[in-house]
Order: sequence, then C-alpha cells, then structure tokens
Amino acid sequence: MKTEEWTVKILISEDDEDKRTSATAVLYTAGNQRHQSVGYARRNPDDRPVPEIGDELAAGRALMDLADKLLGDGAEDIAEMSGPARTV
Repeated sequence: MKTEEWTVKILISEDDEDKRTSATAVLYTAGNQRHQSVGYARRNPDDRPVPEIGDELAAGRALMDLADKLLGDGAEDIAEMSGPARTV
C-alpha cells in the first residue's frame, strides 16, 4: 500500500485593533505547493473581542476554499479520464 503525506500550513494574522482576521491555508504535496486559499473574519463592533473566534472562522473559511479547489481538481481529472479513448 502506498502512503503519501500532504501538509496544510495555516498562517493567521489579525489587525492591530482586533477587528479583522485573515488566515492563509497552503497545501503542500510531495514537497511542492499545490494550492493556497485565504479566509477572513470580521468582528462586529458591538461584540467583545475574542481573538480565538476570529481565528477559527478565518481558518475554517480558508480550509473550505481549499477543499473546494481539491474537489474541483478531482472533478477535472475524472472528466479528462472519461473522455473518448485515444488511439495511437
């Protein structure tokens, strides 16, 4: 059985006023970068500041976008493989 390891690195940053959080998720496969996605969260001015919530929302949104990109890759690969057979 073949085992392959993929790594996702998530970088989270918040603005100085803790009003907006961004998260960048980068997928590395076999040592190469494959996809990068960004997610954002913005705190409602009426809410008290809880940085962990912004981190979770921004990271989750970045990971959802990353998942969509991977599903798109798979769908494209299936479409290419299911095309008409080529003769040589």
